[in-house]
Amino acid sequence: MRSIVRTTRATVTRRTSLVGVTSTIRSRSGQHQYLPAQPSLYRPLTTVHSSQFVSNSLPDHASQLLEQSVPRKPHFKKILIANRGEIACRIIRTARKLGISTVAVFSEADRGCMHVEMADEAYCIGPAPSSESYLKMDKILEVANKTGAEAIHPGYGFLSESTIFAQRVKDAGLVFIGPPAEAIRSMGSKRESKEIMTAAGVPCVPGYHGSDQSLSALVSGAESTGYPLLIKPTHGGGGKGMRIVRDPSNFEEELLSAQREASKSFSNDEVLLERWLERPRHVEVQVFADGQGGCVALWERDCSVQRRHQKIIEEAPAPGLSDELKKDFAQKAVAAAKAVNYVGAGTVEFIMDAETGEYFFMEMNTRLQVEHPVTEMVTGVDLVEWQLAVAAGNPLPLTQDQIPCMGHAFEARIYAERPESNFLPDAGRLLHTRPPIDTPHRLETGFHEGDEISSYYDPMISKLIVHGKDRPEALSMLRAALGEYQVVGPSTNIEFLKSVAGHQAFGAGPVETSFVPTYHDELFPARTVSKEILIQAGLFLALRARTAQETLSTGPWASLAHRRFGDTSTLKFKLDDRTIEVTPMLEGYQVRVDGEEGIETVRNTRLLSETEITTQLLYTRLSSTIVPVPTHGSGSEKLHIFNSSHHYTITHLPSPHEDEASSSSSSGAGAGTDHLTSPMPATVIEVRVKVGDEVKEGQVVCVLESMKMEINVRAGRDGVIGEVRIEKGRVVEEGEVLVSLEESSKPVPVKE
Repeated sequence: MRSIVRTTRATVTRRTSLVGVTSTIRSRSGQHQYLPAQPSLYRPLTTVHSSQFVSNSLPDHASQLLEQSVPRKPHFKKILIANRGEIACRIIRTARKLGISTVAVFSEADRGCMHVEMADEAYCIGPAPSSESYLKMDKILEVANKTGAEAIHPGYGFLSESTIFAQRVKDAGLVFIGPPAEAIRSMGSKRESKEIMTAAGVPCVPGYHGSDQSLSALVSGAESTGYPLLIKPTHGGGGKGMRIVRDPSNFEEELLSAQREASKSFSNDEVLLERWLERPRHVEVQVFADGQGGCVALWERDCSVQRRHQKIIEEAPAPGLSDELKKDFAQKAVAAAKAVNYVGAGTVEFIMDAETGEYFFMEMNTRLQVEHPVTEMVTGVDLVEWQLAVAAGNPLPLTQDQIPCMGHAFEARIYAERPESNFLPDAGRLLHTRPPIDTPHRLETGFHEGDEISSYYDPMISKLIVHGKDRPEALSMLRAALGEYQVVGPSTNIEFLKSVAGHQAFGAGPVETSFVPTYHDELFPARTVSKEILIQAGLFLALRARTAQETLSTGPWASLAHRRFGDTSTLKFKLDDRTIEVTPMLEGYQVRVDGEEGIETVRNTRLLSETEITTQLLYTRLSSTIVPVPTHGSGSEKLHIFNSSHHYTITHLPSPHEDEASSSSSSGAGAGTDHLTSPMPATVIEVRVKVGDEVKEGQVVCVLESMKMEINVRAGRDGVIGEVRIEKGRVVEEGEVLVSLEESSKPVPVKE
């Protein structure tokens, strides 16, 4: 235990009414506007102040029923949250609403993060690696004991599905805000859970679920299951350790990789094998049970849009299901929960064959899910409030027939990652963030602008949630909100999410988990930078230069510093491989792109702030946010340009007109040499080659790990290893050279 931080509670402006929620929206001028409450069949959504990240206030529907005359046990006075990021912030908000004091824990890397600021008390429990902080049970229990916390909420991930932790919390005389340890144990093992589900009459996916984990048993199980098949860790979730194998010759290598990743992520390398459905849908049911035997289903969610077996867009309710099928899903999910005497919030996941409608039990997540907000939006239930009430010993506040399903909701997960590079996770400082302003939404995050997205943890930045009266309206709101959302720093998946939300197949309704690979080319269209964007960028640079000159100059001639007497004072800017010429006029500017004959005359353009520019081109008014980010060591900068539809990244290269030194060029690698570099900050966990080794194209030369994900670095061609610059355990930066590959004909020096 390193330190304690005490913070004050932030104030959130919100007005509510019995018939709806009054939305608070900040206009572009910065003034707050209040929209009238909208009495309707679906619950309107609160749009939050753009500088705050708070979940919307939930409707009074469930709260009124909570206040019925049935005697209720009091809430906890103080709870500890054994987690970080957006889920810790989410729990703190509901606790605050209920008058419950909160204790946060944090690693040294998270010292300045939002959940630390929001909690009433916060304690450092170790270094950045989760194995030395957020997974340290002794330290967490020590903080709980010291602070007088009565209960511990595990959030999701980390220790949330640890049977040992749940039992230790109970043994310490505290309440674990989650299911009993026995239920976690039964459902945490995908092998054991499938045996229980089969006995309970819940259909399961065919495959090998045996306890014999020897290589020979697994190879035999793969042969009996048939290809293609899915290798899946029996513990944990989030897509970690999952591998699809189509070719039997790749089975052993994929198995070993899956086991290593599972061991690192869940401290257990046990796997199972399942038949892989080619057109599967992922449909899951939110269940909730109390300690008095009550259990309900809060309708279903569709989570079929995935990459790397991890969800990125979720929606509720699932589209295209008949009422009979919805009822059957709910009944099977409740049966699954009752089979293990479940208590608290849980999610029963099913895989559904899109062709036949046949569905199978996959697993039960014994915790609150990342995507729980979409269920909250359509039911009007605060699931965290239910967790706290049930953990305190109270019955469920609603019966099954009292749970509504109002409208439609979407959630989009905003990740720091590179979709164009097979969704490799990214890391870095959030240099600029601006959530949607005009579109009603709910935003869940654990980061402020300026915070670091660390390679030690999951790269999710935030969750963007919208709610409408039906699916078309909600989808329209999702597209609009994504169009407004701005993030600069690490690469993000926002542009990719726009492509998904705007795709015709997704708009039509149900999609399968193969949606991303099926429509890959359409989801990654070749985007060209329009002439209008280039003009906007050139004017931004010209106005920025003028502002800088005026700041440095004084006197009556300062405003004319960008105009020289006797010449036209044309400014030239090199943007990627394009040249933009901007010539100041007495009224406005003339702009030429790539020396073309046509010249655009712009009479009305101005900087509204350091990053906001507005321009009038004939009958078109352009408004853009342009965020310049210097590129270290090259003298260039990246211009991040946001307009109403896309985020463009353009490199502004120093030209002779701006910097004479830019004429020198940097030298590249010598002919015949390939440098294999790290695609991101990572740790080397295996080096498979040495100097002089001959390698074939596609051969793995080393294995990296970042954010608990293994990355195989492969040779791009046949050759000989000329240099190895890494060793196991070394931390490497993005772009760092790992291995050099030379032509086979080159002599390789032999070390004495």
